[in-house]
Amino acid sequence: MSGLRVYSTSVTGSREIKSQQSEVTRILDGKRIQYQLVDISQDNALRDEMRTLAGNPKATPPQIVNGDHYCGVWVLGSGRCWRTAARVRWANN
Repeated sequence: MSGLRVYSTSVTGSREIKSQQSEVTRILDGKRIQYQLVDISQDNALRDEMRTLAGNPKATPPQIVNGDHYCGVWVLGSGRCWRTAARVRWANN
């Protein structure tokens, strides 16, 4: 697969996951970075693919992948976030 992909889920009871997914897509949209949204709730194989690329059997969305390169998502508390996507690093202070 090529291009930037954001693994997310449309089915979650976690407010934290929903919030993080919204923030990732909002930032990417704001920076006009094109990406494909991959909904892992549609197929367990997609969830397994996300976890394999992340190198973590318990990884949860959102996760960012550029081609087959795992970029990751790291969330630090208090509204401060570092994310790496498409070789772009930004801080939301």
